[in-house]
Amino acid sequence: MKIRMATMEDLEAIAAIELRCFPIEEAATEKDFKERLTVYPNYFWVMEDKGKIVSFVNGLVTDESILQDKMFEDAKMHDENGQWQMIFGVNTIPEYRRQGCAEAIINRVIYDARAQGRKGLVLTCKEKLLHYYEKFGFKNEGISQSTHGGAVWYDMRLTF
Repeated sequence: MKIRMATMEDLEAIAAIELRCFPIEEAATEKDFKERLTVYPNYFWVMEDKGKIVSFVNGLVTDESILQDKMFEDAKMHDENGQWQMIFGVNTIPEYRRQGCAEAIINRVIYDARAQGRKGLVLTCKEKLLHYYEKFGFKNEGISQSTHGGAVWYDMRLTF
């Protein structure tokens, strides 16, 4: 398995994976991903197995310390010199889950953010995944103000 940065050629595969991993009301669209890949391609990691994308993580960089719903739709909120790496989604196709794919790609994102001098990473997750992100050092900051997709989210932060 290989982790690399996504390219525009990956757009269709990424959009299809997103729809397999998130309910339609929470999933980003192909248009959203196209904008993200245009504005901040260096913050869009994919994992491949024999040329097939099986997992990905993406998110902008900002000085904002809280992940806000508007960030999902407005890639222009990205600030190359921002202090916080936001994570919008951790996607792994079902047949590759529980094999360490998400763990490997999250560790790469953490490594890259630390190497870039960021203060840390921020994400939101559902209650059932709190323990998963805590194993990477993320701290639960409580129920998020996010109403993305109509779900209840928790703010999680990893500070270096």
